[in-house]
Amino acid sequence: MREGKRKRGTFVVHIHHCENATWQGEVVWADRNQTQKFRSALELIKLMDSALEESSEQGEPKDASI
Repeated sequence: MREGKRKRGTFVVHIHHCENATWQGEVVWADRNQTQKFRSALELIKLMDSALEESSEQGEPKDASI
């Protein structure tokens, strides 16, 4: 992405467990009210990144999972 054109989003992260030195839980993309479960902190980061990337490619929000 070009500088100054970064997309922003609001995510609510619910941590249910901390096992194997990482988090498990679910993330809610507040802007679209979509929920997705994750099994590690890395997966959480990838989910949020892909949600913002999808949003910037589409130009407008669409109804798809995170």
